[in-house]
Amino acid sequence: MRVPRAVAKFHRRATNPVARSLTPWLPCLGTLEHTGRKSGKRYRTPLLVFKTQNGYAILIGYGLRSDWLKNVMAGGPTVLRKRGKAIPMANPQIVEKAEAAPLVRPAPRLFYRIFPYNEAALVLTEIAGTHGTQ
Repeated sequence: MRVPRAVAKFHRRATNPVARSLTPWLPCLGTLEHTGRKSGKRYRTPLLVFKTQNGYAILIGYGLRSDWLKNVMAGGPTVLRKRGKAIPMANPQIVEKAEAAPLVRPAPRLFYRIFPYNEAALVLTEIAGTHGTQ
């Protein structure tokens, strides 16, 4: 299931400002900081994130044309805010949702599989040696 673009625009303007303060602290949620590929502006996008062995898998709910996804794939600095930590991320890869499922740690894997975003997932690797500094 892909969420309609109109819903994405609503979330960007109404829901995301509130969600950004909550998502870093809630299970399976986080805030991804990324740089605009054209503007150079820093953005913070609340997303569904699932821990993997060496990083995170992020479900893509609004399709492959989402601005946040294009920004991350353009290679600018990307930081995940999760549980009070700033975790620098690298090596973005878009894969099918089913392909990323075995990478997700066992505890949140069931939630990952039943969540209705089926199009794809973004897999990011935590930059070694950073250990989630502030």
